[in-house]
Amino acid sequence: MNKRMTEALIGGALLGVVCVIGVSIRTGFSEPPVYLFSIWYNRVIMGLIIGAPWVKKDRQAAIRRGALLGLLVSFAFFSTSGFHDPISFVAGIFYGVILEGWLSRRNNFR
Repeated sequence: MNKRMTEALIGGALLGVVCVIGVSIRTGFSEPPVYLFSIWYNRVIMGLIIGAPWVKKDRQAAIRRGALLGLLVSFAFFSTSGFHDPISFVAGIFYGVILEGWLSRRNNFR
């Protein structure tokens, strides 16, 4: 596993924790643990997909790719959860940008 993938998986897991905390606070801690695990796992999968060895692009194109991949991965969860949490869906787009922005900060991607 290369450095990009490792950083993306760790970043996805950390952003997943942030997302679980946000969902918990917004819902008054009423979401079941399986839902919270699912939203965390979705962010880890996002890290996996964004961390893949994509074709080298300039930073702006890479960040757009992160937004698109964040949208696609988040939509998968959003649609299977019955369109339950639009805020988490939109946050996934921003998380994709954050992950790709972090990963491309030194042009260290392939």
